Amino acid sequence: MKCFTCKKEVALSDKPGFREECPHCFADIHICYNCQFYDDTAYNDCRETSADRVVDKEKANYCEYFVLRSTLIETNNTEDDAKKKLEALFKKYLSLARLNLLLPTS
Repeated sequence: MKCFTCKKEVALSDKPGFREECPHCFADIHICYNCQFYDDTAYNDCRETSADRVVDKEKANYCEYFVLRSTLIETNNTEDDAKKKLEALFKKYLSLARLNLLLPTS
């Protein structure tokens, strides 16, 4: 399998334990992003309907339904992209305000 965090190959003989770590980057292996049931379009981001909700998908969890994913997933960073766009917009606005290019609305 490939580690979700560092994308390097990790040799595992069987199902990883709850506290198993990547030997390269020491990231947790038993995480939602490494599970075949992870689906960001499903309720609670999981296709296993009996699984408890896991808030932090990149931290080790104690889900009993965990099945190691055979391929890497691409996370959807739309939230991060939106934040970056807003920050860029406000930086532009603030720089224009400092140059007194914005007229007060009164």
